[in-house]
Amino acid sequence: MGTALGASGRLWFTISHGILNEIYYPRVDQACTRDLGLLVTGPGGFFSEEKRHARHELAPLADGVPAFRLVNTCEQGRYRIEKEVLADPRREVVLQRVSFTPLQGSPGDWALYALLAPHLGNAGRDNTAWLGEVKGTPMLFAERSGTALALACSAGWQGRSVGFVGVSDGWQDVTRHRRLTWGYERAERGNVALTGQVDLQRAKGPFVLALGFGRTFSEAAHRVLASLWDGFDVAAAEYGRGWEAWQRTLRPPPEAPQGVRSLYRVSAQVLRTHESVRFPGGFIASLSIPWGSAKGDDDLGGYHLAWPRDLVESAGGLLAAGARADVRRALRYLAVTQEADGHWPQNMWLDGTPYWNGVQMDETGFPILLVDLARRQGVLEPAEREALWPMVRRAAGFLARNGPVTQQDRWEEDPGYSPFTLAVEVAALLCAADLAEEYEPPLAQALRELADAWNAAIERWTYVTGTELAQRLGVAGYYVRIAPPDEADAGSPSAGFVPIKNRPPADSRALARQIVSPDALALVRFGLRAADDPRITDTVKVIDALLKVDTPNGPAWRRYNGDGYGEHEDGAPFDGTGVGRPWPLLTGERAHYELSAGRGAEAEELRAALARFANDGGMLPEQLWDGPDRPERELFFGKPSGSAMPLAWAHAEYLKLCRSLAEGRVFDTPPQPVERYQVQRTGAPFGFWRFNHKCQALLGGQRLRVELLAPARVHASFDGWRTASDFDTRDTGLGLHVAELPTDALAVGTRIDFTFFWTGAGRWEGRDFCVQVADARGQRG
Repeated sequence: MGTALGASGRLWFTISHGILNEIYYPRVDQACTRDLGLLVTGPGGFFSEEKRHARHELAPLADGVPAFRLVNTCEQGRYRIEKEVLADPRREVVLQRVSFTPLQGSPGDWALYALLAPHLGNAGRDNTAWLGEVKGTPMLFAERSGTALALACSAGWQGRSVGFVGVSDGWQDVTRHRRLTWGYERAERGNVALTGQVDLQRAKGPFVLALGFGRTFSEAAHRVLASLWDGFDVAAAEYGRGWEAWQRTLRPPPEAPQGVRSLYRVSAQVLRTHESVRFPGGFIASLSIPWGSAKGDDDLGGYHLAWPRDLVESAGGLLAAGARADVRRALRYLAVTQEADGHWPQNMWLDGTPYWNGVQMDETGFPILLVDLARRQGVLEPAEREALWPMVRRAAGFLARNGPVTQQDRWEEDPGYSPFTLAVEVAALLCAADLAEEYEPPLAQALRELADAWNAAIERWTYVTGTELAQRLGVAGYYVRIAPPDEADAGSPSAGFVPIKNRPPADSRALARQIVSPDALALVRFGLRAADDPRITDTVKVIDALLKVDTPNGPAWRRYNGDGYGEHEDGAPFDGTGVGRPWPLLTGERAHYELSAGRGAEAEELRAALARFANDGGMLPEQLWDGPDRPERELFFGKPSGSAMPLAWAHAEYLKLCRSLAEGRVFDTPPQPVERYQVQRTGAPFGFWRFNHKCQALLGGQRLRVELLAPARVHASFDGWRTASDFDTRDTGLGLHVAELPTDALAVGTRIDFTFFWTGAGRWEGRDFCVQVADARGQRG
């Protein structure tokens, strides 16, 4: 994939199977084509389509510059097509300089056809295509909803036609007749294709295909004409200079061991390519649509949307590589896309419009962590830090009011207590507290107290012991993937059931204690637990027993046991159900854990494995195929599956791993949780109750803190309502109103009953709640 750097770079291209795939314009979240490739006919009725019937080779034109040389050689040895592909840095045009070489017969025996499938504005429907010319130059056009494209050839066209896909398009014509016989001039409002026969006799060597975009067909055509006038070499030189200048701002790539591939330059350019020009700092998750060949217009977003978590990961990867200005742009983008209540949408179009409307608490915590990381790396000037404080304050307030339970975990599936989400929340609260010391000191204590209470409860929520799985694997216990919120019918959250998404209905529910995930390693990554904590090391043993996959390229891990997000067993595309496959980014996360544990050599080996998971173009996929080879589906054990590729998050993890290995420590671990919970071993003097955390038990010796979203008077009894006392809440400044009940001297087994009088509304809650004092083992007498 590639794009031109600079203000005029409002076009992004992608390449696969030797041809152009999606081209995005005028925003990186709006795909305008499905593909643009070549058809070949030759002597004896020969027909070939380069994307299906050729061997493909790809190489960059220069190191660190996303412009490419493609060589497509006919599998039957009859022709070779060579291309150089890049975006014009001065205007929204993709240029391909093409050379066609017959390997059999004479040049006059061969014909070459450009076949373009427009999908303007993220949709194949309602596209209109036609033939025309501008200023005497014949072109092919398409338009939909205020976006247009124009395709021209420097050698001219020998023939042209437009039609409806599968009925009257050029592919149908050429495959049937071995030449272009139809000359349809217009195809209105449908799924259309444009076909132009290149005038090879006039070309007499290399020719240029120019595909331009604009708001109108005339604007697109003007850009094409101007680009052809300047010439390919001028565009290539300017394109390369822009990328080379940006690469010089980065930290130098680390030396890779002999025989080990380095993805450093490629990963940096992948992340930079995913940034919007019209919305600076807006990074999308991937210029791809997972299993896109099996999808229609019902998945408009694909992965070309901004996920706040992925955006922060991308910015962190760029920061690890030294791209300081890019990180400042990302923080400004986050500041202006934050919702009024402090959270960010689950994902969004680049203008901030939500696409899916779930709430993932880690996506509210991650921007705080990025501010803190940028601050510690010296990226932010004092004025920039002050300008970002309101964003951090709102985000911390949202966490305080709505955590620790998350509506969705980081895999966008289940609600409850997730070790990964909890780690991000607690770390974010502590980082926000540090910033509060500078700008609003009274908030700092409230933020730290909240973090302490949540941190102290993580094991009660997510750690299980003595289970059948623990006994079978010879460990004392382990952290579960996610536990449902406290419920009356479960002794602890981990005893409840969790949904298993993307599975058939009969397999869509499991006991929380049966499901594990590498997510637990976030407790180490974000500083809450030590790498050698026995609970962590036991969990690692369980993760490896259930989720590790040893591939020919190295080990990788699945997200969790029972995962259904991936191809079916036979390799058929994911269609709402499937089988979860290993994720390369989890190999990067495991490498960071190994480094935390002092095993640098193991981390180095995992970095090498991560690089081997990339395809020939250096792109890291979301998932790897882990079944038997299925060549008919292009699936090979240990190689990319049909999932998103590249996944920007995976490339960010690679860059951070390079920085971590260079420094001998994990680059993005915040120091605040390490100091507070591993060095000082700070505990929590109170337990808490709130409407999204109706705890049933309070540890003996603790005070009970009742946390509400509005001012109230807590009416409580410790003796079965024979006597009662009132406790007014106080405002923490975070939109959270709390009252602490003096329960620290109550005996184990004591029942605490309470209700509320809402002072602002002047009414009683109308129902009672209760918590029972328990011993350290959770027994309530």
